[in-house]
Amino acid sequence: MLLRPSRDLLPDLCDNHAERLQVASIPFNDYGGHTTFFGRVVTLSCFEDNSLVRELVAQDGRGRVLVIDGQGSLRRALLGDLLAQKAVDNGWEGVVINGAVRDVVTLGTLPLGVKALGSCPIKTEKLGLGERDAVLQFAGLVIHPGDYLYADPNGVAVSADALLD
Repeated sequence: MLLRPSRDLLPDLCDNHAERLQVASIPFNDYGGHTTFFGRVVTLSCFEDNSLVRELVAQDGRGRVLVIDGQGSLRRALLGDLLAQKAVDNGWEGVVINGAVRDVVTLGTLPLGVKALGSCPIKTEKLGLGERDAVLQFAGLVIHPGDYLYADPNGVAVSADALLD
């Protein structure tokens, strides 16, 4: 996907496609080296266990954004430098987390979009728990697998349709 790091993406999309967009009702913090990104959504619901995050970022992510519902927990980080590097290596456009990340200095150096609620230095347990391809509901959004997510420093928006090439 074409990144437009010096352009405000969401205001233009909201001006031109407001009826087709859901906009997150809470602000997410930018942690990745790319603050503007978009792609087709892959969903994961997991609570304080990033075992399935590891499996997903090991897959081909070209043109895709991983959206993780960590149920807002800031007690354990669902993404750190090693998994983020794996996401970069496999072509993921970005990761949006309703939860925490860690290794924030390193994340900022990687060519990956990363948005999360906050940071926490504590790693997760590895119990293999979670649900792939779940319909997620957080931040006023309802996110289905296969939706399209658009993110920039203005926020996060989701559409059932591809609004950009």
